[in-house]
Amino acid sequence: MTDARIATALTKLVGVRHPIVQTGMGWVAGPRLVSATANAGALGILASATMTTEQLRTAVREVASRTDAPFGVNLRADAGDAAERVRIIIDEGVKVASFALAPSRELIARLKDAGVVVIPSIGARRHAEKVAAWGADAVVVQGGEGGGHTGNVATTVLLPQVVDAVDIPVIAAGGFHNGRGLVAALAYGAAGIAMGTRFLLTSDSTVPDAVKARYLAATVQDITVTTKVDGLPHRMLRSELVDALERSGRGAALLRAVRHAAAFRRDSGMSWAQMVRDGLAMKHGKDLTWSQVLLAANTPMLLKASMVEGRTDLGVMAAGQVAGLIDDLPSCAELVHRVMVEAQHTLHHLPLTS
Repeated sequence: MTDARIATALTKLVGVRHPIVQTGMGWVAGPRLVSATANAGALGILASATMTTEQLRTAVREVASRTDAPFGVNLRADAGDAAERVRIIIDEGVKVASFALAPSRELIARLKDAGVVVIPSIGARRHAEKVAAWGADAVVVQGGEGGGHTGNVATTVLLPQVVDAVDIPVIAAGGFHNGRGLVAALAYGAAGIAMGTRFLLTSDSTVPDAVKARYLAATVQDITVTTKVDGLPHRMLRSELVDALERSGRGAALLRAVRHAAAFRRDSGMSWAQMVRDGLAMKHGKDLTWSQVLLAANTPMLLKASMVEGRTDLGVMAAGQVAGLIDDLPSCAELVHRVMVEAQHTLHHLPLTS
């Protein structure tokens, strides 16, 4: 915990001490990491896409038992059970709902009517303008440096575009891991920063040690973008598996996706009918081919293999480019303290002349 505070529109909106967000990473952002982040004064976001609705309710209650600070839940706006997950968020008194895709006007209105702060993540100015017009309270803007699914526009180009286009708080994501980055984001007009990889690489993260070691050993050149996992650009650590996926043919990729779809159905408790409905929503929302929709089943299972089971040989490791700059595993409290102290030092030592 630190007294080095910087008040922004984000801290005022969600009631946290520091303008820092821990993103909702599937299989990673569970109750332990989220509560540790919240207790450190930042905004922790629980990842729900890889949970059943029952698991989500249990996880929310566990976070609430570990902290009195505000926290959020991330969910897929196009999921067939999105309305049920929204009901859990409202019933359990969660402060923030974040979305990986733009939620509908109706979902935003339902959450806001219940007093929940709505913060979608977007990757383009037009998407920010749309959700702002629909009533979103803030947006997370992820540039191409970010881990997982990402675009090709750098944060330094995308962020000021969005800041100029909307009149709600903008949270910068993609390429942030320290206090200097926070100050840079504030200079661009952001109200705070969101970090995924940096929080994954903490002692409070439940990611297996062998996987963390792979991240810590990585250089910037060891991080790549591939479309071979699920048909969409996906930033991750380069590994033997990723290289094999890059070499694999279309038939092998689809066969693997079918197996992973079946495994994800068992883990998530979803029926095949629900998975088909989600696939239809995904296809429409992103204009994907059916092959790409089927390949999307690869993502949660390949991430689970590494992030839960520790199998770096069988799983993929989503990573922002900043993974190549990280070399330690602080606690969330130590990390947030370090970021805020460095930000204050940077602000007071800017090389300005009179």
